[in-house]
Amino acid sequence: MKLSIGIVGLPNVGKSTLFKILTKQEVNIANYPFATIDPNVGVVPVPDERLEKLTKLSNSKKTIPAVVEFYDIAGLVKGANKGEGLGNQFLSHIREVNAIVQIIRCFRQSDIVHVEGEINPLRDFEIIRTELALKDLETVEKRLNKAEADARTGKKEFIEIYEILKKIKNDIGEGNLSNETISLIRTNKEYNVLIKELNLLSVKPQLFLLNGNIEDVSGDLKRKIKELGAVYIIADLSAIKEIPELIQKAYQILDLISFLTTGEDETRAWTIPKGAKAPEAAGAIHTDFQKNFIRAEVINWEKLMSAGNTSTGLGQSPWAIAKQKGWLRLEGKDYVVQDGDVIVIRHG
Repeated sequence: MKLSIGIVGLPNVGKSTLFKILTKQEVNIANYPFATIDPNVGVVPVPDERLEKLTKLSNSKKTIPAVVEFYDIAGLVKGANKGEGLGNQFLSHIREVNAIVQIIRCFRQSDIVHVEGEINPLRDFEIIRTELALKDLETVEKRLNKAEADARTGKKEFIEIYEILKKIKNDIGEGNLSNETISLIRTNKEYNVLIKELNLLSVKPQLFLLNGNIEDVSGDLKRKIKELGAVYIIADLSAIKEIPELIQKAYQILDLISFLTTGEDETRAWTIPKGAKAPEAAGAIHTDFQKNFIRAEVINWEKLMSAGNTSTGLGQSPWAIAKQKGWLRLEGKDYVVQDGDVIVIRHG
């Protein structure tokens, strides 16, 4: 399952610096706007202590973590929705990612040029939010014109789509999707189809990185972010080498989990949506496993580690000990996989 996160923000806020920290890649970092034109792409492993421990338990030859693709996208400026700066190019790139990490400059270093002339994190927050919303309004309005023509035929399904689009347009115009609309997106098939079709920018899950020290970040900015239902991290990008918390949170905001497989050949983390059932997990390994799924042998990774500690000196495998203790369960097609499950798939 491909996971992609776009790193966005105004020019010179630390996007390429963050990309370099995350990916360990050398990238062009310059004190002027639009040093990044085509997006840099880097694959970053999701930190997971469970893999190292299971690798030792199984004496695995390889360890394969879950990964996230990070895209360092060209800086956004006011008017991007109308093509200002690299606006249209920026917005086309951001459509391709699953979620957004938005960097807001909070540090006060005066020798770093700010595209708006002065440091104002709240203003920058609103610029990006507005640009994404305006582009989404343009997208929705185009689709709404067609939906209105379809609704005139009197067909119930066309009328429903038209009403849904009007509600989405109204929500975006007011700055955020309402809780009612979000609930409908999750539960109403027509809403879900439309959201996927429209690929709206402002609907994508967002994580904010506030580039600076704690004292640089105002309570107003933190409150604004919380009002969006988003999360934030405060980090001074000039003074750190790693941000494992950001990688983990970026993984979490997509509402994903990892299940694990382990053996002599490899220990591996597999990415699936939260709430996925056992056959879908089997399909993450191989499509044939999902088609021919029989059952899954499941154990929590900590239980397996505990069985491994118990088996020391007994000449038995951790799996045998786990089975004796009743920790290894047989689950069928309706089992909802949990984060940290170690699974063996049985298939035809």
